[in-house]
Amino acid sequence: MAEVTYNEDSIRSLDWKEHIRLRPGMYIGKMGDGKDADDGIYILLKEVLDNSIDEFVMGFGKKIEVNVKDHEVTVRDYGRGIPLNKVIDCVSKINTGAKYDSKAFKKSVGLNGVGTKAVNALSDHFEITCYREDKVKKAVFEKGELLQDEPVVAAENQRSGTFVRFIPDGSLFKNFNYREQYVREMLMNYCYLNRGLSIWFNGERLHSENGLRDLLEEKLTGEPLYPIIHLEGDDIEVAITHGNHYGEEYHSFVNGQHTTQGGTHQAAFREAFARVVKEHFGKNYEAVDIRTSIVAAVAVKVTEPVFESQTKTKLGSQEVEPGGKSMRAFISDFLKSELDNFLHRNTNVAEILEKKIKASEKERKELSGIRKLARDRAKKANLHNKKLRDCKIHLNDPKADEELRNNTTIFITEGDSASGSITKSRDVKTQAVFSLKGKPLNSYGLTKKVVYENEEFNLIQAALNIEDGIEGLRYNRIVIATDADVDGMHIRLLLMTFFLQFFPEVVKAGHLYILQTPLFRVRNKKVTRYCYTDEERVNAIEELKPKPEITRFKGLGEISPDEFKGFIGEDMRLEPVNLSKEHALKDLLSFYMGKNTPERQEFIIENLRVELDTEEELKKDIA
Repeated sequence: MAEVTYNEDSIRSLDWKEHIRLRPGMYIGKMGDGKDADDGIYILLKEVLDNSIDEFVMGFGKKIEVNVKDHEVTVRDYGRGIPLNKVIDCVSKINTGAKYDSKAFKKSVGLNGVGTKAVNALSDHFEITCYREDKVKKAVFEKGELLQDEPVVAAENQRSGTFVRFIPDGSLFKNFNYREQYVREMLMNYCYLNRGLSIWFNGERLHSENGLRDLLEEKLTGEPLYPIIHLEGDDIEVAITHGNHYGEEYHSFVNGQHTTQGGTHQAAFREAFARVVKEHFGKNYEAVDIRTSIVAAVAVKVTEPVFESQTKTKLGSQEVEPGGKSMRAFISDFLKSELDNFLHRNTNVAEILEKKIKASEKERKELSGIRKLARDRAKKANLHNKKLRDCKIHLNDPKADEELRNNTTIFITEGDSASGSITKSRDVKTQAVFSLKGKPLNSYGLTKKVVYENEEFNLIQAALNIEDGIEGLRYNRIVIATDADVDGMHIRLLLMTFFLQFFPEVVKAGHLYILQTPLFRVRNKKVTRYCYTDEERVNAIEELKPKPEITRFKGLGEISPDEFKGFIGEDMRLEPVNLSKEHALKDLLSFYMGKNTPERQEFIIENLRVELDTEEELKKDIA
């Protein structure tokens, strides 16, 4: 083996844009194509917006205009505008910006001076125009390279502020598309946290009058047990209620930043809420009984926040401000005063809350015996668990690389045939496989007791590590991988019912997906096309005519491991399972998974007619 030379020539310094483009995951998390709410294309938009929001927080500019059309994004704010002689530096020089002066931006979202530079470096086109003191400055970049540096000129009839236009680099974000639902949700979060702010999104005005109370009302997928408790103080706001679901659901924010992975503030809130409620009733209730079915939002403002990642999804700050009160003490003192007072003043809410706690306590005690047996059984099974073929890296491993943790995936498959193909094709570093032995139980209307009594459900729960909530979730993506036939669709529904019934927070946090695999392979001697729809098949037949070979994949097991590798790699097609406010969880499960009703029969018949009409049209197209 030839010796590798290591000398002065081996040492290389990258300039700012080269480093961002070489290691984009360090700056914007996972790349993705837009199907996940935390994909990089949304982080690019967020980084630009954070600057506009910081201007609003400082008292400048109550309106922001955001437009997303195809691949192009524009953001216009009406803040003070960047000082014109520093515009280029602020978007192309690392560690340049006003936010290092904590007097100017005391509780800013973006403190690292990297955000807009990352957007610039990762865009095919990046354009910034600043209006300030009746003058304007414009600069245009391509992949971080300065193309146009226009001189400062007089601006007529233009309000001060900043305009940014960017198009993400298609060579880095392959086949990407912005989903309006994710963009709208991001913008609404800004509105909830900044009352008085109006964001115009593609011409629609978004705003909030009641802050986190509005957020909780939007997130609830059923009737709350009691009216939302909404409390506000200096640098803190919380909204709390309980539902009729299992698990705990939290929405946490720091300085307007949505901390999707929680952090010290969320942990402090969970701990303080349980303690204050326990002390209010003067009874030694268990924290798990107090918090079961909670839906809550907490927002804090912190001086010089410390996050555990560049994308700022988890707060690491132990103090509200350097050398000041600890995060635990700050949130605990606030709830001890405000929540306790609220419960004393609203005895009807306190009675409903205590009744819920007692019901949770009763169910937990009834489960205690079977839970111990199930845990012992799961531990024994884990030693020789043939159902789970695990991966090496997990989401809950803080020492692992963040980008790899975000890519951790578990495929839940039907039968050994399908799991065999995926197991041979997977990336053993980040992809795990769990094999079902057949159709799982329909868990609609059942209590959580069935999770422990049913061996398969118990093993899934153990594999995911979600028995006590999703804080320790082992995989970022839980992917249902079934055949695209009637049985496969039924298994999908049964698994979705299991998660919605017992672990809805998994779905609401965006961790559940459906794997899309090709229905057809169309090929000739030179070209192979994999088709995921009948429309793609018709187009492929037309492209590869006169007589291409057409294969219909009836099941995942029919796809060879070599082919499967392409379907679960970089170009993997995943469809997220989303739950919107319009879908009341109880009604949704009752309609699809409850006893047969005339309404469901009518729905099925009407939709079957549509499919049959479409099939007839496709046959004509092929002919």
